This record gives sequence, structure tokens and C-alpha cells, in this order.
Amino acid sequence: MRAGPIWGPEPSSVNDQDKPAATAQAELLSLKQTIAMLRHDLARARLDMEQAMHRADAAASTETTQLKAAISALRGELEESHAARARAVQQAYASCEDESRQLKATIALLREQLESAKLDKDRSVVQALASAQSEIAQLHGTIEALRSLLETTKVSREEALSALRAEYQAEVGQLQSMLRNLRDILEPTASRQRIQRP
Repeated sequence: MRAGPIWGPEPSSVNDQDKPAATAQAELLSLKQTIAMLRHDLARARLDMEQAMHRADAAASTETTQLKAAISALRGELEESHAARARAVQQAYASCEDESRQLKATIALLREQLESAKLDKDRSVVQALASAQSEIAQLHGTIEALRSLLETTKVSREEALSALRAEYQAEVGQLQSMLRNLRDILEPTASRQRIQRP
């Protein structure tokens, strides 16, 4: 802002009586000039301020538009993120549900197999016990039969031995009797022969 001189120079050629009027005129002129310059500076300042305000408004409008666009983009990204998160949660929940169903089915199948294996094992144990008892009964029967056969064989052998002894004794008796008979027959002949010898 330019400021002109408020007090003008004192003219040397003016009389002392005209001096205050000239001074006042000079001062008035200087004040007018100063007012004109101030008006000019004020107008320029207003113009600069209006231009600055226009620029600020334009910048603010541009920034507001950019901020609105950024907010809209961020809102869209946030909504997409929420939607993606919801989809991920649904997929995870569905996957967990599917895995849970599969695990439950596997557990049920394993339980059935375990029950079946237990029943098979129980049947096998019962069959093995029945087979063992049957085999034990057969072995007892075989042992009894062999014992009876052994007793019968022992009795038969003793009877056979008794019969053989009796037969042997009878044969021995017969042989002894034959020997006695032969001795009786041979003794008279031997006696006669001894007598006939000189």
C-alpha cells in the first residue's frame, strides 16, 4: 500500500497571509491523493481477496469433490470388504458344517464297524468255546474208549495168558506123561539088554 505525503512542502514564494490556505490546499490535495491511493489499494485488496476466496473456494470445491470421491471409494471398498468378509465367514461356516457332517458320518461308520467287530469277536469267542468244549468232550470220550479198550485188552491178555499157561501146563503134563510112558517102555528093554550082556 502506497501512502503519499500528508503534508506538502511549504512554498517559499507564498505570502504569510496565503500560507495557511496553501498549506490547507496542499494538505487537502495530499489527503485526496492518499484517499485515492487508499481506495485503489482497498479495491486491489478486495479484488485480491475475492480472487483468493475464489481460488480457495475452487480449491475447497476440488478438494471436497476429491474427498467425496475418496470417501465414496473407501465406502465402496469397505462395503466390498464387508461383503467379502461375510462371504468368507459363510464359506468357512459351510466348510465347517460339511467337515462336521463328514466327521459325524465317519464316527457313526466307525461305531458301526466297532459294534460289528465286537459282535464278530463275541461270536468267534462263543464258537471257539463251543468248539473247544466239543473237542474236550470228544477227547474225554476217546480217553474213556481207550481206557475201556485198555481194560478189555488187559483182561483179554490176562485171559489169553491164563489160557496159554493152562495149555502149557497141559502140554507139559502130556509131555511128562509121554516121558513117563516112554521111560516105562524103555526101562524093561534096557533091563533085559543088561541081563543079556555077558
